[in-house]
Amino acid sequence: MTISTSDQLINALANGPSRIVIDKASIANQAAGGFTSLWRATGQPAQGAIPGTVPGVPTHLTAGAVAFNQQTAPATSYIGWLFATSSNSAMTLEIHDRLAHVGGLVLNVITPQAITGLDLGGGGLNLEAARRGDANFSDIQWWLEVYADGGATASNATINVTYNDSSTGNLNVIAVGGTIRAGRMFPLTPLIPAGDQGKFIRAINSVTLSASTTVAGNFGFTATRPRTAVPLALANFTQVSDFAALNLPEVPNNSCLMLLLLTSAAATGTLRGGGKIMHG
Repeated sequence: MTISTSDQLINALANGPSRIVIDKASIANQAAGGFTSLWRATGQPAQGAIPGTVPGVPTHLTAGAVAFNQQTAPATSYIGWLFATSSNSAMTLEIHDRLAHVGGLVLNVITPQAITGLDLGGGGLNLEAARRGDANFSDIQWWLEVYADGGATASNATINVTYNDSSTGNLNVIAVGGTIRAGRMFPLTPLIPAGDQGKFIRAINSVTLSASTTVAGNFGFTATRPRTAVPLALANFTQVSDFAALNLPEVPNNSCLMLLLLTSAAATGTLRGGGKIMHG
């Protein structure tokens, strides 16, 4: 059954939780005020693989995910306690469920690069409704995620998407030239044009570059569902957040919990911490 009383909460925190271990190396060449994925950072959780050109649904068993014990309904899981410290100040640690991803796209061609099957409404991904959240896809965040540096030549990317009402359209262009760096994550929701405001992205269909950046690099698209966040205001100061501060987010079975940072500097700094996923 779900945790609904203080006694159940205390018991779940104390008895049999799954441990979260965070120990990630710094990633260089980032941008202050930008998001950095720690999917490819070395340490714990282990370094995740670069996804291939066929969209996939990562799970708790995927390298790079926070492992946790699977539950039998009606029992479920929750993030109940977290602590973290960064060597940088003014950072925010976010934990997301990595729902789907694709990689292997390049930054040195101007022909459309089609993406088949990166569709949370179908397309063979078989994503559980519990992980997706609201049926209109409003709980989902979409990202352009970079796995290998591109070139310095200026270029813009036009991304064609399908919305929750099954209409299609192009997002406002995003700059991908100027040596876009591995680790960067660029949110796509702010790129929804004015005429499509109020819609939510369901699928990514293609991407077309205005010019070659001269280096192939490697990038892709990732869908995530935010679960919780911890502010890291001071360098080398351990921030502790209990279930109330975390808003006790549910973690459905198979969730691929990943880490990302809203950075304040050109490198993410080292990140260490831990926590508990409780069950009940």
